[in-house]
Amino acid sequence: MDHLWTPWRSTYITGQAETKGCIFCDAAGDPSKDSETLVVYRGRLNFVILNRFPYTTGHLMVAPYKHVARLTAVSADTTAEMMQITRHSEEILERTYRPDGLNLGMNLGQAAGAGIAQHIHLHMLPRWIGDANFMTTVAQTRVMPESLGDTYEKLKAAFAGRP
Repeated sequence: MDHLWTPWRSTYITGQAETKGCIFCDAAGDPSKDSETLVVYRGRLNFVILNRFPYTTGHLMVAPYKHVARLTAVSADTTAEMMQITRHSEEILERTYRPDGLNLGMNLGQAAGAGIAQHIHLHMLPRWIGDANFMTTVAQTRVMPESLGDTYEKLKAAFAGRP
């Protein structure tokens, strides 16, 4: 029998992940901690952070520095930059992982499925044909082919323009 180990997900699955304040505000605060907080890119009004509990390899999020729960609470400049960063992220994910497609999504409010409803963020997930196989649909298990640390290094370098 084969065993697949994803121990970092246990705190998320059991609901025991630490929640001290807002993870986005904490990550946005100190650029010297980007490798700890998984921030791979910083724009003027928004930043890109990896999802600590990814649905797929390369799962990232674009979030404004401003702590708001609705798109209408940020400036037009912030939403414009968010889309520019999203476009750039699309190029980087396609070049780095060569996915068959991408999912983009934003859940506004707890009722809409937002895990962190008080700080808007846009999810970007690379997708591959067949990535929702029997492991996902029957065993309710995801197989991640790359460690979060490796993903961070790849995407941090890609956003910095390094091969």
